[in-house]
Amino acid sequence: MAGTYARKTQVLVLGGGPGGYVAAIRAGQLGLKVLLVEKDELGGECLNRGCIPSKALIHASLLYTAVRTEGPEVGVRAAEVQFDLVQALRWKDSVVAKERAGVGTLLKTAGVSVLKGEGRFTGPHSLDLTAPDGGHERIDFEYAVIATGAVPSALKGFETDGATVITAWDLLRLPTLPRTILVLGGGVSGCELGEFLARVGVKVSIVELLPQLLPGIESDLSKELTGSLERLGVQVRVDTRATGLERTPEGVALTVEGPGGKEVLTAERLFVTVGKRPASRELGLEEAGVTADPKTGFLPVDDQLRTNVPHIFAVGDVARPPMLAHKAYREGVVAAEAIAGRPTRFQFEAMPSVVFTTPELATVGLSREEAERRGHRAREVRFPFAALGRAHAAHATGGWVKLVGDDGTGLLLGVHAAGASTGEFIAEVAHAIEMGATVRDLALTIHPHPTFSEALQEAALLWLGEPMHVAGRRTDALGR
Repeated sequence: MAGTYARKTQVLVLGGGPGGYVAAIRAGQLGLKVLLVEKDELGGECLNRGCIPSKALIHASLLYTAVRTEGPEVGVRAAEVQFDLVQALRWKDSVVAKERAGVGTLLKTAGVSVLKGEGRFTGPHSLDLTAPDGGHERIDFEYAVIATGAVPSALKGFETDGATVITAWDLLRLPTLPRTILVLGGGVSGCELGEFLARVGVKVSIVELLPQLLPGIESDLSKELTGSLERLGVQVRVDTRATGLERTPEGVALTVEGPGGKEVLTAERLFVTVGKRPASRELGLEEAGVTADPKTGFLPVDDQLRTNVPHIFAVGDVARPPMLAHKAYREGVVAAEAIAGRPTRFQFEAMPSVVFTTPELATVGLSREEAERRGHRAREVRFPFAALGRAHAAHATGGWVKLVGDDGTGLLLGVHAAGASTGEFIAEVAHAIEMGATVRDLALTIHPHPTFSEALQEAALLWLGEPMHVAGRRTDALGR
């Protein structure tokens, strides 16, 4: 493509991740001429370096662990079980490739043109595309959707090198497993991938600056995960600051300060996962007239995802937290429909979130503390998986569902769950909260037996003081 070319389009989508490709597909479905620009691979961070590849490896590690630890009890015996990293990586790569090809097919079906390259705005209706071969193309557009996602936050003094000090992307393609690894950051990526490594025999230590793992999540969920990780052999240090890093012939030496004072932790590798920042730099936003938050880099948007320049939209991680693919999906749809003149807006009462650890953690709505701060007469109950027939049959009794409701109105406010398949039924609660359901509405909804989702109905009955599958008097169930 060497040289300079020019073309016009109605809608330019900059970025082919969850928010961008969904915006492009929906705009194409609505009859608009759409051009999508992506500098790397379709699917963005989630499909290529995050959600999907990590879940593929986590699935492999769970199979490995289940055969070794649960197998004999349930009648499955194997003489020698091994974890083959090379084959697991092949499996992971095959999953990613199939998903990526699927995205390409969906875009083609919707009539979307895709160009590979890096885009930079040159004006409010124009963009310069730099192709992989160095050629340039001017793209004139009527509307634009910025969907450039986020990139790992850099931490001064702990810069990654792709070999000894690594990112999640580096970790997901390691040719061999280290014997020991330090994880700097106890967020979702640190916990999920730290557990994966521990399950396949790596000695793991997690260092988190804040007082709990998964900062911001409901506190009992964090405690449940911390206990599970420690039983797996993971060393967890919270309320601990990393103050220095030395690269050694054996790997790394990390100096930390925590409740127990200063100490030096050593390992073969350091996995740095301290959050992400919106990828809003180097886009030429000033040329387009788009304003970014000077502190965070997010692009402020309204309820139709419009930036301060009405014909330029922003969706996904670059627009605002939470940085979740399913939030980006919906934002992409809303932006496309707004461009097409449809009556639409992005709004929600409850955003579900899932952490794919063991136990699986799922949360939506308010915690009791959050509800009380908002003026609710909040009360919570906790129903154990140990009272579920399906949990016993599946060798998965170590879980629970915590339900939060308003004691005055009976309104369902939130559910926070730890255990098998919780991510599969949390959307039911999101739907209930969006519809303004009461706890009794949930209790009256017949759930199939035997399933893990029955825990929702049972938790609602417990909250109402009418427990069916846990013993207890009404006064106990009401917490009085």
